[in-house]
Amino acid sequence: MAGMREIRIEKVVVNVGVGEAGEKLVKAQKVLELVTKQKSVQTLSHRAIRDWGVRRNMPIGTRVTLRGAPAEEFLKEALSIRNNRLPGYSFDPAGNFSFGIQDYTDFRGMKYDPEIGVFGMDVSVSLQRPGWRVARRAIHPRPIPRRHRVTRTEGMQFIKDHFKVEVVE
Repeated sequence: MAGMREIRIEKVVVNVGVGEAGEKLVKAQKVLELVTKQKSVQTLSHRAIRDWGVRRNMPIGTRVTLRGAPAEEFLKEALSIRNNRLPGYSFDPAGNFSFGIQDYTDFRGMKYDPEIGVFGMDVSVSLQRPGWRVARRAIHPRPIPRRHRVTRTEGMQFIKDHFKVEVVE
């Protein structure tokens, strides 16, 4: 059962937080769709923050979830923008990691458009082993044993091996 121990990328979530609805959010969605070649969805605020003028359930950002081959392709390109280097603090105890990209024009084929402006984005990568459906299924869900979970060091090793990334402690 060596195949069940193999770590894989569950999903890559690319997120742009705008902080307001309207023209700026539409532009951010356009940028995400250009970069990921996939339709984006709006993210809503969970609570009201009066000082920022944010109301509850107000659209304040946009995100795209990538899985499978498109997720790996995007991740390769995003990591190359970061010069294939990630700080150690980017990794959480479950082996997942996140990093930011300052400007969408860093991606190949993207040109600066004064109409759009500058948009940065956050990239969050979730790692897992096969068999996690057991924990999420509707009928008879079961806990995943600790030995089957991905650890922080395993996550770092996976990225080093698969994407030739240097993890800087």
